[in-house]
Amino acid sequence: MGTILGDMRHVRWHELRHAQGSASQVPGMLSRIAWGDSESAEDALSDLGRWIAAMAVFDATVATVPFLWELAAMETVKERVGVLGLLGTILAGAHAHQPGWTRDAHLAVLAGRTTAERLAGDSDPAVRAAAGELLASLGGHACATCSPH
Repeated sequence: MGTILGDMRHVRWHELRHAQGSASQVPGMLSRIAWGDSESAEDALSDLGRWIAAMAVFDATVATVPFLWELAAMETVKERVGVLGLLGTILAGAHAHQPGWTRDAHLAVLAGRTTAERLAGDSDPAVRAAAGELLASLGGHACATCSPH
């Protein structure tokens, strides 16, 4: 698998959950985003978004976010704009019955701020724009779950 996504093997994906059940297929989706052609990467990103962010965030979301940041930073990834959009969706998402998952997912996205700042100066104008939008969301993030009480 090389160095990109190399740490995926340390995650116990089969023990994590997403909207459709077991997260055991998440590494395959991340790999398709990393190395697939545009169509394959776009399909994988769409599936992943439905699984970990569309309706709610999950424990699999928390585990996936660092790999999304890794993908966003790799110039060879064809769907970097989509990856940044998914990170924004995760930051806006929640899980009504699992506030810990919400907080942890949001903190994982917030932890990538330096990557977003670097991408705001990327040579690809679409990546620059997506990174700028995400930076605005990162700077303005103040949800009830993450705010200290």
